Amino acid sequence: MADTFALVCGGGTAGHLMPALAVAEALVERGHPPESIHFVGSRHGLDSEVLARSGFPAALLPGRGLVRRPSAQNLAAAAGLAAALARAGRLVQQLSPRVALSVGGYAGLPGALAAALARVPLVVLNVDSVPGAANRLLGRLARANAVAWPSTPLPRAVVTGAPVRRAVRELSRSPQSRAAARSALGLPEGRRVLGVFGGSLGSARINRATEELATLWQHRRDLAVLHVVGRRDWPAASQRLGQGEGSLAYRAVEYLERIQDLYAAADLVVCRAGASTVAELAVAGVPAVLVPLPGAPGDHQAANARALAAPGAAVVVEDRDCSGTRLAELAGALLADPGRLEDMGRAAAAVGRPGAAGAVADLVERAALGAGR
Repeated sequence: MADTFALVCGGGTAGHLMPALAVAEALVERGHPPESIHFVGSRHGLDSEVLARSGFPAALLPGRGLVRRPSAQNLAAAAGLAAALARAGRLVQQLSPRVALSVGGYAGLPGALAAALARVPLVVLNVDSVPGAANRLLGRLARANAVAWPSTPLPRAVVTGAPVRRAVRELSRSPQSRAAARSALGLPEGRRVLGVFGGSLGSARINRATEELATLWQHRRDLAVLHVVGRRDWPAASQRLGQGEGSLAYRAVEYLERIQDLYAAADLVVCRAGASTVAELAVAGVPAVLVPLPGAPGDHQAANARALAAPGAAVVVEDRDCSGTRLAELAGALLADPGRLEDMGRAAAAVGRPGAAGAVADLVERAALGAGR
């Protein structure tokens, strides 16, 4: 068994887990064996399923995130955090990693804090424009804070961009690749494709709007819609979706692990504006309609969306305005204008940072070597 080089702490959602996997892949490309990169994630969310297929060893800890009001859930979350910290401490002692990387969120806190307390060099990766509570705490203890945005208020910040997995960096949107992706997704040839998703759990607002959109477009023979509903809404939505008659090629799925297939297949996507999603859209060069999540800490999704809208790579729709009628009007106009979609795709690619994972991996290796002591 290889010695543990890096402890990668975090997960719980795809927005935390995918950048972590991107950095782990970059470390493997630099010669570190996969078995020397150990993940510490959450028992809740996608971690167990995704990490089991990743080739990296992993430990899954108890615990949930806190809600922003006094509740019994917070008491249970605090108890889970205490248990996770105790287990993380034992894991750090057992593995003796040379360096730790935290990607934030409640799932990243126990392992990263245990590593810092054991004097393991720590690097924090913060992909949102506004750091959450965990990263604000851990950022003070870190040798370096890798950030996606120059204005991120963390000490010792290094602007790297948000890491994107190799499968997204290397995807092609050539006609041949798009045809292959559409075939793999069960979409017909010869139609404009709209991809819709709201994150691993899904978005009730976007899902409702998409169901309405499918009804409005039910007689369209020139369009296809791939709707990734998300796991939270799928049990109820699956009872309603796909039952109507019509000419629209509409396909609803619970979750799509190979998101790169959607990026390759779609002429346009409608989605939230999480930092990882925005980074992937930019690197892949995908035109987008972004619906920022309202109430996100520091309104960071609105800031993420503006970063793509400013150069003309995306159009922003406020959550309260996201309806089937609005999407039919906006997405319909964009899908009918191939020239504008091409311009949007080029604008997205121009602001992408395909080297972000390597830049973060460089910080991790430097911290392991004791740089800056």
